[in-house]
Amino acid sequence: MLRHTLLVLAMATALAACGKGGKESKADAKPVTLQIAPEDIIRVSSNSLVSGPVITGSVQPERRADLRAEVSAVVLQVLKENGDPVKKGDILVKLDETSIRDSLGSSEASSTAAAQSLQQAERQLERLKTLRASGMTSMQALDDAEMRRNTAQSELAGARARAVQARQQLQRTLVRAPFDGVVSERKVSAGDTAAIGKELLKVIDPTSMRFEGRVSADKISAVKVGQPVSFRVNGYAEQEFQGVVKRIDPSANDVTRQVEVLVGFVNNVQPKVSGLYGEGRIDSDVKSALMLPEASVVKAGDKLYVWRLKDKTINKVNLDVGVRDPRTGNYEVKNGLAAGDMILRTPNSTLKDGQQIELAAPKLAAATPAVPAAKVIPASAAPAAAAGQGK
Repeated sequence: MLRHTLLVLAMATALAACGKGGKESKADAKPVTLQIAPEDIIRVSSNSLVSGPVITGSVQPERRADLRAEVSAVVLQVLKENGDPVKKGDILVKLDETSIRDSLGSSEASSTAAAQSLQQAERQLERLKTLRASGMTSMQALDDAEMRRNTAQSELAGARARAVQARQQLQRTLVRAPFDGVVSERKVSAGDTAAIGKELLKVIDPTSMRFEGRVSADKISAVKVGQPVSFRVNGYAEQEFQGVVKRIDPSANDVTRQVEVLVGFVNNVQPKVSGLYGEGRIDSDVKSALMLPEASVVKAGDKLYVWRLKDKTINKVNLDVGVRDPRTGNYEVKNGLAAGDMILRTPNSTLKDGQQIELAAPKLAAATPAVPAAKVIPASAAPAAAAGQGK
């Protein structure tokens, strides 16, 4: 009897195990449906594709002055350092004026003496004219007096010119700022001998920055005055500057064969530091094209494809792409998709061609349940309430 009972239990256990295994195999055979949230889908649309020649160069101030010595003298004092702001007319460098002041004094004394000599020569000439009218002097004496008067006039003019020149040189011993700006480079120190033409300071106007770029000669035919330019500058990596072509150099560089293009900043947004390297693109050609973000495109060797959603399935679609927009990083789609197609924003490697999909409902913020207000019992009613609970 016990033996029969054990046999029945063993058969029942085997049948149960077989039934369970059958259910698991059926579950495994059921296709998996992929749930996709609306925020994981993008719709293909037409956007503007901008292209044009590359431009490289540096940021330079339009207003800049190299202040040089106009007289030969010793530097007495440098009043401004690199980075110091200056106003128009501020004294930046003082030169030794001793010898120039002595020359001015000598010129003024010579001018005074020449003026006195001229007055005396004119009086002498007037006297001889009177005597000549009465026949008491010769014509030769009158001519000599007139010559002395003319010589005195010439000496006075020369003395006055030397005095004016000395006075100008005296003023040039004080080197002043030509406009409001900033000292960008100091070249001398107190005690240096400044010969005529020696560079003393550089002053720039930081509000007049422009981009002095260069374009390859084979691309210069596409560049026109007034075209927009977008570029980035070293030191301002996260910021993209906008400009417009202001001027195109009529001649190319003899060595590099590049043409200089001057770009002005727009909206008064510009770097405040000169000499920084920059690189960008001139927007010479703008057209409408289907554009896709780089994150949506999957690369498999030399092929590119995307995952398109259609009829509740997801399918792999090969792409033929064009140029890449350097501003946004998006690719131009030449073939494979049409406007209005829906594709995955950021696909992964576990997707299967033809896989069933299901669009999940947008997630809504869960409403916070209202917390009932606590019932407050007045202090006077507390004993009564306690008594009621006792009953």
